[in-house]
Amino acid sequence: MRIPFRADQVGSLLRPAELAAARARFKHGEIDAATLQAAEDQAISAAVRRQEALGLQSITDGEFRRTYFHIDFLEQLGGVQCDPPVLVKRADGSEELAPPAMRVTGKVTHARSIQRADFEYLKSQVASLGAKSLTPKVTIPAPTMLHFRGGRAGISREAYPELDPAFYDDVAAAYGDELQSLFDAGCRYVQMDDTNMAYLCDEKMREAARSRGDDPNELPHRYAGFINKVVAHKPAGMTLAMHLCRGNFKSTHAAAGNYE
Repeated sequence: MRIPFRADQVGSLLRPAELAAARARFKHGEIDAATLQAAEDQAISAAVRRQEALGLQSITDGEFRRTYFHIDFLEQLGGVQCDPPVLVKRADGSEELAPPAMRVTGKVTHARSIQRADFEYLKSQVASLGAKSLTPKVTIPAPTMLHFRGGRAGISREAYPELDPAFYDDVAAAYGDELQSLFDAGCRYVQMDDTNMAYLCDEKMREAARSRGDDPNELPHRYAGFINKVVAHKPAGMTLAMHLCRGNFKSTHAAAGNYE
């Protein structure tokens, strides 16, 4: 399948104020999960209609159901564990929560369908518009995020005495199972987002990689092979795209330089 349009969007949309408020209330125990889901459903439905009105043909759910783009996906893989977030100070003295650290504690497996239910709701909203030219799209994090942040130290030596090929093959197979689950639900377009390639343009990030025992000049080649292992599992008839992102410029985990 070829994507039937020339222009696309990344997929992450700003949460409307009503949804942000609902998520805050849920965090503080003021509403239950069903009430939060109803708020998410309403926000996604409105976002779908807005994208269609703007003339976009690639339609996403804005990632409105996620707290963190990558963690909400990766922590549902078998063998992956997330540590609690830590408070860090920005250069201007303000504070924010850094994303929780992820660790591979066992063999990586596809323990369950991760994005299927979210896609099925998105597909139903796109179908309700009756426009056959619209393509519902799912966005997922690139597999490199399971390695870059922690390096070798973040991956269990008991589960993976050697990373190559067992670790990369297991992760690729788990991703392949998720892609197949989405395909079976009718998904034909998936975008993988990778921040790590762009991070390697930032000298601070390169030095951090060196401190973890990695060669920042070698990592892009290794990661390209890693991503291609996932692509090899793609179901026939599904388009799998890549987006290279430098992160949120307001956060502590963005690469320098923005998008010049």
